[in-house]
Amino acid sequence: MKDLYIKLKEYFEELIKEKGIERDEISLYIKTLTPSEAIGEPIRRDYPLLDGKEALLEAQYKGSKGQAFSSARTEFTGRLCDVLELKIGENTYDNAIFIAVLNAVMRHYNLTENTIHCKDEEPEKCSAEIARNIKAMGDKKVLLIGYQPSMIEKLMDEKIDLRVLDLNPDNIGQIRYGVKIEHGNIYEEAIEWCDLILCTGSTIVNGSIVNFLGEKPVYFYGTTIAGPAIILGLNRFCYEAG
Repeated sequence: MKDLYIKLKEYFEELIKEKGIERDEISLYIKTLTPSEAIGEPIRRDYPLLDGKEALLEAQYKGSKGQAFSSARTEFTGRLCDVLELKIGENTYDNAIFIAVLNAVMRHYNLTENTIHCKDEEPEKCSAEIARNIKAMGDKKVLLIGYQPSMIEKLMDEKIDLRVLDLNPDNIGQIRYGVKIEHGNIYEEAIEWCDLILCTGSTIVNGSIVNFLGEKPVYFYGTTIAGPAIILGLNRFCYEAG
């Protein structure tokens, strides 16, 4: 994880130096969005963002927005160069700030896209498209990292052999949409079982992303990993985000 963050920090430092924006501070702001601001009013009410246990942080840079999904609720104001002084790679608070800011700056310069979380009916549409794409890859045993209700349902609709791992104790052991939600700490056995991993991009914030890289094909989903996916050369699904 340390090596990944070194690469991300080096990219960010080079970018802000190249653009001459290291000391920009007027338009840099990060806030914690309310559930309705983050995801609107979706059909189903069991999205992680709606249970109050996780938050979507949003950074704004010159009108461009970047986000990071995290359990760490925090705010930050300062210059872009100050971001590099945070303890990036050491705690989820600073990781979330850095990733949100990175996404916002990269979006401003058209270096990444789809950085704003989809709302209302859009998560359903995105999940259906992801499920269709995975089904088109052939019969695969899929490991879903992160509890995403619409994604589980759409994958099951496509008759995909699915297992789901999550860290929320309210979900673990429960049958949801025909699938038993398993504890995230069994990821090694689950990776050995699967052919393909569909992983939440928020793993770049909590550091668990390293658990899922290297052994099996991995496709990340969500806005959190918008910028890092470009920098690190990772596969990403995100069809309805703004």
